[in-house]
Amino acid sequence: MQVKAMASQQRLRILQLLARPQENFGQQWSADPVECGVCMTLIAEALAVAQPTASRHLDILRQAGFITVRKHLKWSYCKRDEAAIGDYLRWLGDEVSATPSGG
Repeated sequence: MQVKAMASQQRLRILQLLARPQENFGQQWSADPVECGVCMTLIAEALAVAQPTASRHLDILRQAGFITVRKHLKWSYCKRDEAAIGDYLRWLGDEVSATPSGG
């Protein structure tokens, strides 16, 4: 699931945007983008895609463990899971540098 999540330019862009929530979503008024996460609506706007499209990308990232989604009042907020992303990057580094077995 994690490889699939990273195989999309849109999903990579979401992770890039969420890496600097204050810089990219400082206009969010409903909750602190660093503490609470970023509203799905603002993510859809930043990607210039419809809300259902953004929701699907966000759900794939959530299932892969790369983001957490939290409800606050009537909105859903997304935040990167830095530990999960770090684990994936370490795994990927190990996989691509490993000596192939067999012939």
